[in-house]
Amino acid sequence: MPELIRFFGRRRGKKLRVTGQSLVDELLPRLAIPLPEEGSGKLDPATLFSDPKKEYWLEVGFGGGEHAAWQAEHNPDVGLIGAEVFLNGIASLLGHIERGGIGNIRIYPEDVRPFMARLKENSLSRVFVLFPDPWPKSRHADRRFINNGNLDLLVPLMKPGAILRVASDDPTYQEHALEVMAARADFENVTGADPTHRPDDWPETRYNAKALREGRVPIFLSYKRR
Repeated sequence: MPELIRFFGRRRGKKLRVTGQSLVDELLPRLAIPLPEEGSGKLDPATLFSDPKKEYWLEVGFGGGEHAAWQAEHNPDVGLIGAEVFLNGIASLLGHIERGGIGNIRIYPEDVRPFMARLKENSLSRVFVLFPDPWPKSRHADRRFINNGNLDLLVPLMKPGAILRVASDDPTYQEHALEVMAARADFENVTGADPTHRPDDWPETRYNAKALREGRVPIFLSYKRR
């Protein structure tokens, strides 16, 4: 029997408004990715979209969806997969999709780790892990997404030369991510000279803006898959 993967984050916040609930009921089923059954083979991202895409990107925990929507709108030749368990965040991204008429996003509305385990190898050209839950207490360090177990699962899915982008405004998580990534031979740090500088193709999110308002300094890290 496969090992049970425990999930520790929130799945729901405030009750959804009528519009948000309608999007979850009507639009989400058209965009949601079903997890392939055991023994059915690996999932090829190309099969999720009606027309072939140049590249396939994955955003792990897309929050309110601002970044995913921006990337999809500005990169129409990319198929973007967003994974998120928080229902209110899913409803927010669905709103962006409907208002913008965005057709190149698909959603996995559950813990991304079982999805990653079923995804085809060498299929991703870019992965985003932006402002994840910091789990700042030492006893919760193993819950941070940037850890060797998750990275071991992620690396085979990324093409050689694929980029992993990581952002955080939490000093503990920043130190943790830098330490974990520096110890990995399968990634090369290609972050710019100033990690606090947000690249032009890295749009601001609500979490980024909140951090700045509250006096925290986010860092924006980029790693190339060797």
